[in-house]
Amino acid sequence: MQAAHQQYELGNYTDAQATCEAIYAEDAHRTDNLLLLGAVHFQLRNFSECIFYNQQCIRVDPGFAEAYSNLGNALKELGDINGAVQFYVKAIKLKPRFCDAYNNLASAQMQLGQAQEAIETYQMALLLQPTLVDAHSNLGNLYKAKGMMEEAKACYLEAIRIRPDFAIPWSNLAGIMKEEGQLATAVAYYKEAIRLAPEFADAHSNLGNVLKEQGRLDDAMACYRAAIALRPDFAIAHGNLASCYFDMGELAQATAAFKHAIQLEPNFPDAYNNLGNALREQGELEPAVACYRTALQLKPDHPHAYNNLGNAMKDKGLVREAIHCYVTAIRLMPRFAAAHSNLGSVLKEQGKLEQALAHYGEAIDIDPLFADAYSNMGNAYKDLGRLSDAVRCYCAAIKIRPGFADAYSNLASAYKDGGHVAEAIGCYRKALALKPDFPDAFANLVHSLNFICDWSTRDADFAQLTAIIRRQVAAPAADAADTAVAAALPSVQPFHALVYPLGLADMLEISRRYAQRARLNVRLLDLPPFRHRARAAAGAAGGGGNGGGRLRVGYVSSDLGNHPLSHLMQSVFGMHDKSRFQVTCYALSANDNSVWRQKIEAEVEQMRDISALQPGDAARLIHADGIDVLINLNGYTKGARNEIFALQPAPVQVAYMGFCGTMGADFIQYMVADREVIPPEARTHYTEALLYMPHSYFVNDHRQSARFALEAGAGGAPALTRAQYGVPDDKFVFCNFNQIYKIDPDTFDIWMRVLRRVPNSILWLLRFPPAGEANIRAEAHKRGVTDAQLHFTNVAPKEEHIRRGALADLCLDTLSCNAHTTGCDILWSGTPMLTARGIKMASRVGASLLKAAGLPELVAGSVEEYEEAAVALATEPERLFALRQRLAAARRGAPLFDTQRWVRSFEAGLERVYAAHQQQQQRLRGGYGGSGIGISRASALAAAVARRALQLQ
Repeated sequence: MQAAHQQYELGNYTDAQATCEAIYAEDAHRTDNLLLLGAVHFQLRNFSECIFYNQQCIRVDPGFAEAYSNLGNALKELGDINGAVQFYVKAIKLKPRFCDAYNNLASAQMQLGQAQEAIETYQMALLLQPTLVDAHSNLGNLYKAKGMMEEAKACYLEAIRIRPDFAIPWSNLAGIMKEEGQLATAVAYYKEAIRLAPEFADAHSNLGNVLKEQGRLDDAMACYRAAIALRPDFAIAHGNLASCYFDMGELAQATAAFKHAIQLEPNFPDAYNNLGNALREQGELEPAVACYRTALQLKPDHPHAYNNLGNAMKDKGLVREAIHCYVTAIRLMPRFAAAHSNLGSVLKEQGKLEQALAHYGEAIDIDPLFADAYSNMGNAYKDLGRLSDAVRCYCAAIKIRPGFADAYSNLASAYKDGGHVAEAIGCYRKALALKPDFPDAFANLVHSLNFICDWSTRDADFAQLTAIIRRQVAAPAADAADTAVAAALPSVQPFHALVYPLGLADMLEISRRYAQRARLNVRLLDLPPFRHRARAAAGAAGGGGNGGGRLRVGYVSSDLGNHPLSHLMQSVFGMHDKSRFQVTCYALSANDNSVWRQKIEAEVEQMRDISALQPGDAARLIHADGIDVLINLNGYTKGARNEIFALQPAPVQVAYMGFCGTMGADFIQYMVADREVIPPEARTHYTEALLYMPHSYFVNDHRQSARFALEAGAGGAPALTRAQYGVPDDKFVFCNFNQIYKIDPDTFDIWMRVLRRVPNSILWLLRFPPAGEANIRAEAHKRGVTDAQLHFTNVAPKEEHIRRGALADLCLDTLSCNAHTTGCDILWSGTPMLTARGIKMASRVGASLLKAAGLPELVAGSVEEYEEAAVALATEPERLFALRQRLAAARRGAPLFDTQRWVRSFEAGLERVYAAHQQQQQRLRGGYGGSGIGISRASALAAAVARRALQLQ
């Protein structure tokens, strides 16, 4: 027997078996030999033989505790854990201080998920035998699983103290260090475990995980490959290697590696989850969703799979399902920072900004180093207009992650919105240095440079920007099934495009994509479509738009206050014929208590402040008000909420005034224009049917709100003088009072040539913004014009702005984007304006204003004519005087300044577009047999039917 024991201890199990079998042949009832023979077969993994010999031992000696314990070990290896427990318990009853049986019982209890029982059993084993290193290590694992990290560390350290060369507790202790963020220590402990046991594949893989978290992807991949070399079927290591490929952007290799991991272990939920991420990144949404669902079938309480499934649902526009997934992920793992942040982002897109902020805050509380959550929170604050809070969040994100290009770009946008253009430019440049292929940051940098007339790289910038835009709009359209594509907006905003050297086709596609985004956001709101009932004919067609006999008209705007739109339209809302029209203004901004807001509220029939309402709630209110024609006064300007219009709360929706271009939206049927700003041959670049006004489409309120200009010198305010503004009396004064972003180099070239050609002339501009003055002066120097010929003053309040306009001799219009409101202001002041027609609507407004003012000769047919006319008017005082006299008379009688006349014409147009809608309804009722129709069907017909323009008289 001694020889057999020696052979067993040396691991010579075959020799030990032969020796024991020889003894067994001589004495089949010798219990010590039966016990050893069972142990030999256990080591040789002959578990049935092991069971046989231990049973023989028990038959000979029913009180032999060791045989019962060994029998339990064999049953455990065969998967019969409950049977094993019974034998361990029997062994302990026979031998109450049998520490190995306690140790084995605790291990079985761990496998059964009986954590607390296992802890108590290990504690008993260690009480009996304090040097059981396996028991210390396994007890540490149990404590770790219960979140009792200090107790777990103490167990691992005790195991290491007892046996310093025991690799497993070193590896386990490293795992705790990783979870506590002590990555360098974790690396050292994993390396010690590997030094002690170079074949320890799990330690190699876990070391790779820490190195990956440190950003050392190459080193991590080397560790995973080492683990795989030791154990080729190690599915977890294959999955970890795939994750490195994913992080490196090598999505095809990541996908292949995840699939290989799944082949090795078909019941591997993490691999399915991560494969889903790789597929989603490649735009394969449906296969990604299938992977996430498989992961959840394998592990129904997998919070990460729910979170990622939520991301995919959001990409598909299934907001209700996305929210359900995020909420479930948070329920399963309450301190899941990413799920809170993702839920916040969905709520932000729904317009629920305060709720979004709460979830971003929760994410940051959970993970104070979560840079993305800080950046997302900044975006929500920015949408709320809380720019200082937004800046604070972006700065926090950058402090956490200095290479966070998106946060720099967002910070730049907040600075730009706050008027800090120089700081914005610096941040955009930093974002691009960190991430050169960053179209949004580049587009915003170009806009910021243009905003202050920094033209140093303009030609190259716009060549690059145009290429970016055309590439973006050539991507698959948003009405395809993949709404992740739909979410991608062109990097240039439609309003910015008005002053860029882009063609009409480019501008249409940009607007179309923004309209598609509004459609997608409506899908995120998950609201049913509104239905509009047939009504009696409106206005002149007999009856009205509702039972009260009047057409119900709604104006929606964020600018009903101290804003140029209200300066222009403040009287329009109250001038409507109340016998035929019921007018409601829907304010998207809170009351600023300005005189303009007060006037509008006093004169309009109904004023509703919907600034605090979500888009869905606002649309429901408008629909409940029974609005027949809803007018969008924002378009794509700041403060717009086009999701309201995308929900189509009114049967007829019209774009006007705020945005000087097409909306590109199938939910806007009409656009107000005139034949000057959009000639018939340009209609193909506008998705709306055109409602042509008889004179200028552009309305203003100057005859009502700025009568002081008509009463100058007749007991009104004292006349202003040039001296008050430092403008010389002996100079011929050209002026332009637009924001300087409307000035382009080609127009500036003309102005500078005019200054050189007209003796004793100056150009009066505004510091609008102040940061642009130095750039304009530098550009003038390049063109041979001195500082003395340029004069800058600050922006002034509205009345002063109009009054001082009279001090100039001639306004030179900006040609790529004309003076609009400013054009009305300067003409009302009595100073003529010279313009030239461009291609875009925004570059033809000046011509529309001048023709409606009765001064068509001030519209040049070309840039050459524009330059010559400027010189001629400056050098022919009699001709200029005659024009000023005609303009003075026009202020009292020309259509441009006759607001009441404009309103009457517009009312006729509203009645006509609603009558056209009624005809469509009648055809639908006749063709489909229904008394009411869904607006989506109606708008589709409207887009097809309303291709002609309506000319008003």
